[in-house]
Amino acid sequence: MTDPVTFQPLAVQAEAMRTTARVLADVARQITLPLFRSPELAADNKHDASDGAGFDPVTQADRAAEAAMRAILAERHPEDAILGEEYGADPGTSGLTWVLDPIDGTRAFLSGLPTWGVLIAVCDASGPIFGVIDQPFTGERWQGGLGFAQHSGPAGTRPLGTRAPRPLSEAVLFSTFPEIGTIEDKAGFDRVARAARLVRFGTDCYAYGLLALGQIDLVIEAGLHAYDICAPIAVIEAAGGIVTDWEGGPAQGGGRVIAAANPAIHAEALALLNGA
Repeated sequence: MTDPVTFQPLAVQAEAMRTTARVLADVARQITLPLFRSPELAADNKHDASDGAGFDPVTQADRAAEAAMRAILAERHPEDAILGEEYGADPGTSGLTWVLDPIDGTRAFLSGLPTWGVLIAVCDASGPIFGVIDQPFTGERWQGGLGFAQHSGPAGTRPLGTRAPRPLSEAVLFSTFPEIGTIEDKAGFDRVARAARLVRFGTDCYAYGLLALGQIDLVIEAGLHAYDICAPIAVIEAAGGIVTDWEGGPAQGGGRVIAAANPAIHAEALALLNGA
């Protein structure tokens, strides 16, 4: 028999998760925004300079924001697991995992470019069930999942919704890096890029927000981690889009990812990615 003291209806649990995600986003804003475009901002390289892996920056804003979010989760949801970019994985007992990227797009953050964002997701065994993409500088926030699909910002609040189907020849394609993935990955990406109407680079998680708003049609990336993509998956799926890996399977683990406004353009782009 279910204990009536500890049992919570699904709607109550969902509202608690949404509320906590918003609290996490608020505290991350308070920490990251004062350091954006600040002369006090400094960065360390996660890689040893001698290993040839290039510059993978982390700042005091990344670390402080994730630490603050973890402290809130420890108080509000101590039974849930946590996976974060800066401090790794903490186990839980509830079957839920909070996936945190305190600054997605640290290179943009360092450069003063407002395409970075705070990513927060709640995942169960099936994958992301709720996600937040928050851009503190522009004051924009995307929330999706658990019956919710909303964008808020300086112009007000509106429902999320992806673009209607259109041929790839009329599509807008975004990606963070022009040198995407391996040589083979780049060849696949280039096939889609040549077929698209417009291609833009360097937009980090902001691209996924634009897709959920109906501004663009595709985002194609490689080399992602779970904390890069779990929140965008929840937001885009709530908006009516689709996110998979390059084989059409689940993408919450990261790797090679394609996000699309609708199944039709997803299928067209996926075929080109795989050499059709």
